[in-house]
Amino acid sequence: MIAVIQRVNQAEVTVEGESLGKIGRGVLALVAVERGDTQAQADRLAERILGYRIFADAEDRMNLSVTDIGGELLLVSQFTLAADTGKGARPSFTPAAPPEEGRRLFEYFVVSMREKYPPIASGRFGANMQVSLINDGPVTFILRAPP
Repeated sequence: MIAVIQRVNQAEVTVEGESLGKIGRGVLALVAVERGDTQAQADRLAERILGYRIFADAEDRMNLSVTDIGGELLLVSQFTLAADTGKGARPSFTPAAPPEEGRRLFEYFVVSMREKYPPIASGRFGANMQVSLINDGPVTFILRAPP
């Protein structure tokens, strides 16, 4: 599994004008499920996102996690993160999990995250979503769950 996490002052995901999730200060995580990913990898990625220290402490050092600051999380599925862009001018999505496998694991990931840390909003798997955000920093990282 892959996640692009962004430290945000606010973020929102909408589908056809309907707000599905909106957060204040916290983390926006764009998440992709790759072929063969497991629940163990989803659990590990959840731990990494919740514990990743990207917020400033009293000395202005990135030393605090989203849970340390009482921040919120917005989880958005984005299969395009799993694209193979190694050659040509068009991405291949072969590395991405098939839709039903991706849906199952992303939904598991959201439920698992909510059990660990309740202030979580999410988008809708497979929908054409619009994501707006105010990136704080900007601070953006790519995280992978080890196989």
